[in-house]
Amino acid sequence: MIEFSLTKKLNSPDGSMMLQVTGKIEKGKVIALYGPSGAGKTSVLRMIAGLMRPDEGFIAVDDQTWFDGNKKVNMLPQRRKVGFIWQDFALFPNMTVRENLKFALKKGEDAGIIDELIEIIALNQLSDKKPQSLSGGQKQRVALARALVQKPDILLLDEPLSALDLQMRTKLQDHLLRIHAQFKTIIIMVSHDLTEILKMAHQVMVLDQGKIIKFDSPGTVFGNKISDGSYRLEGTLLRIENDASNSIAHILIGDNIIRLPINKEKNLDFKPGDKIEIQDEQTNPVMVRK
Repeated sequence: MIEFSLTKKLNSPDGSMMLQVTGKIEKGKVIALYGPSGAGKTSVLRMIAGLMRPDEGFIAVDDQTWFDGNKKVNMLPQRRKVGFIWQDFALFPNMTVRENLKFALKKGEDAGIIDELIEIIALNQLSDKKPQSLSGGQKQRVALARALVQKPDILLLDEPLSALDLQMRTKLQDHLLRIHAQFKTIIIMVSHDLTEILKMAHQVMVLDQGKIIKFDSPGTVFGNKISDGSYRLEGTLLRIENDASNSIAHILIGDNIIRLPINKEKNLDFKPGDKIEIQDEQTNPVMVRK
């Protein structure tokens, strides 16, 4: 479990802003940080990782104090069991995939985790290649594996999938969910993609002007909760894009447009302007006519 209460004066596009957030996250949960640019989402990740010092407050993970302003405790970033993945992959260009992972392994740790992650994230065919020969999606998979080599208690994701195409982003989301199911790592991710949040997150922390304005399940935050705990979102279908193998629905929900992969054969009769609902079906959102 992670508990935190953080205060930090930040500079935003509109001037100075006071970030004040308090929360508790249980082990094995996936939390999405959502809100407008400049709301303080990345700063929260950086403070948990030890890359930014809060002005006041505390961070406690299980029975360890990572930061306490009153007690003058500020654990070094390298001592915190955190994996951090940015949009910038930051791989070593002179090392192979396997060497990049091995470099992240702490001295004396079991190297078997490297083979395990290579298998889980499907890097078998890439292990002897160097980053310059990899695609963006492949580099992101390597960055994910490297962040997990040390078996972190917390995995922090700062929109690492936003620059990828929808098909690759979906595959990496599946990899993340598979890893989460196996290692039960707390995942805290910054995302503006509602489809991604609905698919992956147990809870959503909505930030605005440095304050938490909502912290609840995706269904409660974005839509209507159904009796079994799943969610239902209502929106308007804008268009459907088709290619050889996929269909992508563009749906307006409030002020947000989300892109939802849909079954091509079952959704041929949907038309732009249709009022629809998005419901979850075993963590896979589906579209139905309202």
